Amino acid sequence: MGQVSASSSVVVAADPQRTLAAIGDYETVRPRILSSHYRDYKVVEGGQGAGTVVEWTLQATEKRSRNVRASVTVADSTLTERDANSTLVTTWAVTPEGAGSKVTVTTTWQGAGGVAGIFEGIFAPLGLKKIQAEVLANLARELA
Repeated sequence: MGQVSASSSVVVAADPQRTLAAIGDYETVRPRILSSHYRDYKVVEGGQGAGTVVEWTLQATEKRSRNVRASVTVADSTLTERDANSTLVTTWAVTPEGAGSKVTVTTTWQGAGGVAGIFEGIFAPLGLKKIQAEVLANLARELA
């Protein structure tokens, strides 16, 4: 079982503090920036930054979906979502970039073993990068 990872970045027209606050706003901003791959999104606890717990179903492909229950932590300029149902971890790192911010979202998990793991390691990151890119484009529009 190897670690699988997908990462995407975007530059947004907002300072790092405002950008991190928007990413951590699970009540208002997050539902607006999620792509159609996310279903049944709901805030279970909190709603703003650290201590928030959220649930959703990620419909990665027509046949592959994952129920996620993410707990949120924040350290400096990085927000981390850890799934209670799997090894899935998503980090949102925000750094200054010119007059705005660069946002990098990285999702990692322990992949399957054997031949299935080889295919997962090749194809799953490609699909997830497309989903990440759509969410990041929506975030950039939200902060414009």
